[in-house]
This record gives sequence, C-alpha cells and structure tokens, in this order.
Amino acid sequence: MQTIPAEKHLKIGGLIFPNMDQCDFTGPFEALSRIPNSTFYTLWKDKEVVRDMRGMQLVPDTAFHEAPQLDVLLVPGGYGQEEVAADEEVLAFIRDQAKRALYVYSVCTGALICGAAGLLHGRYATTHWTAIDVLPLYGATPSDDRVVIDGNYVSAGGVTSGIDGSLILAALLRGDQVAKELQLYMAYDPEPPFDSGSPAKASDNVLSIVRARAQQITEQRFASARRYAERAMDLAN
Repeated sequence: MQTIPAEKHLKIGGLIFPNMDQCDFTGPFEALSRIPNSTFYTLWKDKEVVRDMRGMQLVPDTAFHEAPQLDVLLVPGGYGQEEVAADEEVLAFIRDQAKRALYVYSVCTGALICGAAGLLHGRYATTHWTAIDVLPLYGATPSDDRVVIDGNYVSAGGVTSGIDGSLILAALLRGDQVAKELQLYMAYDPEPPFDSGSPAKASDNVLSIVRARAQQITEQRFASARRYAERAMDLAN
C-alpha cells in the first residue's frame, strides 16, 4: 500500500453529532488516534456535550470554525444521521474538508451523510445493510464488501466494520507494519460467539425481527435520499 511520509504530521478528525451511534466513532478512534505522528480532533458545530442514540455523552474538543484542514475526516452514522444530512452547516463543513483531505472515511450510515454532501456520485461505497439500497439515490454503486476503497473515499459497513476500515486506513497512511501493531495492541482478533453478523448468515427469524425494528428509520432514509435525488436531477436539468 502507498503510505504517507512518516515525517508528515497527520491531522485526523472525527465528526460527532446528536443521536449518532458512538461505536461508529469510538471503534475507529481506538486505532486512528494511535497512528504515529498524528493529532486527532473530535469535531462538532460547537463544544457542547453530544449524546449518542443510547444516551452516552461525548464531548467535542474542536468546533467547526476552529478545525484545521484535515488529512482524514471520519464521518460516523446512527439514527441522528437523518437530521445531520439535512443540516447545511454540517454538509458544507464536510464538503470543504473533503476538497483537500487525503481521505474521507465513512462508517455505517455516515455514508448517507457523505451522500447528502454530494461526495458519492460515481463512487463505489458500502453502508449498514439496512441502508445499502439507499446508496444509488446518492449516485453511488453499492457494495456488500465490509470495507470499500474508491480513490480517497473509504467506507465501512455496519458499526463494528469501522474497526476493520480504520486498520486499513492506518495501513494506507503509515504502512502495514503500523496497522499490524495497532491491531495487536487492540487485541483485535474477533471470534464472535454467534454466526449471525450479516443478513447472509442470520436465520430468517432473526433477520425479519431486526429488519422490522429498522423499518421506520429505513423508510425515512429512503425518503430523504429521494428528495436529494430529485433536487440533483432538477439542478442537472
């Protein structure tokens, strides 16, 4: 893998927002914050406490207007993705950073936020399996791969795949050796107790229950993406 010179100090930033899924952020944070010769910024519009979708409190250390130009921007997902994807202040920040970032990295439905920012046109991408069919409305070609690299855009699927993607990103930035060292430190050697971690492996009963739980937010995501596609078509005409 091509890597960035070790002497280049890397600025890595992760977006947080209300009703996010904290694991989309904290999983990658564990690896990305430990990349040698780097600084990690936790970003939001202001420095007020943010609560994730289960109530965990996260505190941003850098407001948007204070953020430097980042080399890597992490965009997580979660149910709050719907509101963030309609917030022009957030989308403008993502677009501005993406212009000069080495990589934009989305985890889970963070891909839909990047889509709303206009970053997915003509790209391959992945997201949480409940939202994978939404991606074409943002101009993307969906992939079932756990991690997808398309140019300087890296996307990881649902939640825990963010750890996989962060280690791949670490290898892109600092080489395989560094990524392996991080993996060992994190003791990332998964042996899941159940073989039910993807729609292809889950039983029909488990799949139907989980799909039903996500039905409302999935419908909302389709509606938002259709509005985006309609606006994009109007602008094109």
